[in-house]
Amino acid sequence: MLSVTPSCRRPVRRGGARHAISAALVCGVLLAGATACGQGAERKVSGGAPGAASAYPGEAVGLRLPGVGDRMWSQVPAGTGQAVVVYGERPDSPDSLVVLYEKRESTWVRSASWSGHNGRLGWTEDHRIDDERSPVGVFTLTDAGGSLADPGSRLRYWYDDHAYVTMLPPGQAHTHDFDYVIAIDYNRLQGAPPFDWSRPEGVERGGGIWLHEDHGDGTSACVTVPESGMKTLLRTLDPARQPVVVMGDREHLAS
Repeated sequence: MLSVTPSCRRPVRRGGARHAISAALVCGVLLAGATACGQGAERKVSGGAPGAASAYPGEAVGLRLPGVGDRMWSQVPAGTGQAVVVYGERPDSPDSLVVLYEKRESTWVRSASWSGHNGRLGWTEDHRIDDERSPVGVFTLTDAGGSLADPGSRLRYWYDDHAYVTMLPPGQAHTHDFDYVIAIDYNRLQGAPPFDWSRPEGVERGGGIWLHEDHGDGTSACVTVPESGMKTLLRTLDPARQPVVVMGDREHLAS
């Protein structure tokens, strides 16, 4: 039996969300269980998206992603036409604003936004397993899945009602954490299910970092949005448009 502990694990003491995933390969059948980063109520975030605080869905915001500086912007692939930008409130805060932008010709347009959460201790440029911080950076989005049937995802969707099942009793805050997930391509193999345990850069660099349903507070490394946001992202993000997530606290994003 192979047991792997990813970055998002089951809560141990403080509130928040962590998930512990164990997998066993028995007679060619993968058995997995997961608990963690979660689902819950929306909240208002103090800051809007920089340069687009008053933008409404469908409004153009400019030739670049708002609030994203030269260093971070240089990491966005030239062919990217969709970007999920996670504006962390502060370097040590679990609160964030998640905004979906889409490119129309040469102009970026704000499509939707949600209040969300990131690592309970904030952000880091050197993420390590169990540090309870989300990694700063630009990462591709290629694979999705969940414990519920595909809601119409354009990304390849890996449905499995066992691999994403939480280990907490029914009715707990984390019961619906993994109804829908989108794997963030940090230290993982693209084209594999979100619950694949490969860690190309080594286990110590963490992994298993996802976009998934919010539970109302910080996570171990994942980024969360409400259920409605997950459905919108799954139905909107198109592999042909090379979607990415640009994530970090506002100071890092502006660099």
